[in-house]
Amino acid sequence: MARVREWQPCGRRSTALVRFTAASMTVAAMMGCGDDDRPGPTGMDQSAGAIQLAVTAATPPGIVFSSSQLPLTQLNSVNTGLVYTPTPSNLLSFLAQVKSKNGRVLIKLAGGENTYKDPGGGFNLDKWKAGVARYKNIDFSSYVADGTIVGHYLVDEPHFDGRWGGKVIPPATLEEMARHSKSLYPTLITLVNAPANYLAQATVSYVYLDAAWAMYRSITSTSPGAWVAQQAKRAKSKGLGLVAGMNVLDGGNGSSGLRGTQPRTWMMSAAELRSYGTALLSQSYVCAFSMWQYNSTYYSRADVKSAMADLSALARNHAQTSCRQ
Repeated sequence: MARVREWQPCGRRSTALVRFTAASMTVAAMMGCGDDDRPGPTGMDQSAGAIQLAVTAATPPGIVFSSSQLPLTQLNSVNTGLVYTPTPSNLLSFLAQVKSKNGRVLIKLAGGENTYKDPGGGFNLDKWKAGVARYKNIDFSSYVADGTIVGHYLVDEPHFDGRWGGKVIPPATLEEMARHSKSLYPTLITLVNAPANYLAQATVSYVYLDAAWAMYRSITSTSPGAWVAQQAKRAKSKGLGLVAGMNVLDGGNGSSGLRGTQPRTWMMSAAELRSYGTALLSQSYVCAFSMWQYNSTYYSRADVKSAMADLSALARNHAQTSCRQ
């Protein structure tokens, strides 16, 4: 990895700068990278300029409006994306179906989180890497280039120690996870469901990790607009993009009267969806929007469907901000 860091045109941050230069400069930079210097397989398209042109031409307007656990059948003009954990055998067929519906996906390649935990529940980096490496011989680069894949969702809530056997996953480990991802899939954006505040507190310089995630609940802040602005500021301070979203099933204030999935929690009301979601989507730095999580009964409510349609329209009209800054 020392060679990648020393020869900057092959590194991640320099690629973001090269993307917007003239074509001749892009070619010149890439000619300086031998196969040994590339962070991934030679079969992947390393032309950042070409990838940017493809994304600009192919992706739907605005930013993705997605939910975890959303079925493929629910991809439509309102629900434009989903979070999904594929298997090597179904990856390409799944991506083809998403693309056919003009949808987008935040993809989790390592598998279910229990497959990369130690017996005590702690995070196991080697198991996680093995899960990701299952796809190294599958060419899905065209779906990265055309924007069908928004990014590689590395891990969920690394900052929550209760999820990982009493120990958080440190930011340095998250950066190593992103480095491993880039070594296999160099053009694939990397992101984690961790607030920018958590990632920014570390002294780590993020070369391979691309984006943080601001997931809002009513107890998070009395001002979602001010809160997401602070998250954007912290993300910018570390050169990270920012995904935003809402915990719609457990993040309400009780006004909906709908019990959440956890004790003493509430689903968000339609008024909450509009209020919180509008504030989050008003932040221009946000590069994607994703909610936890789809529930057929909740999403089928007329008031919720109306609010979701309004928020989806805001996402569609949002500036096409990149998750790779």
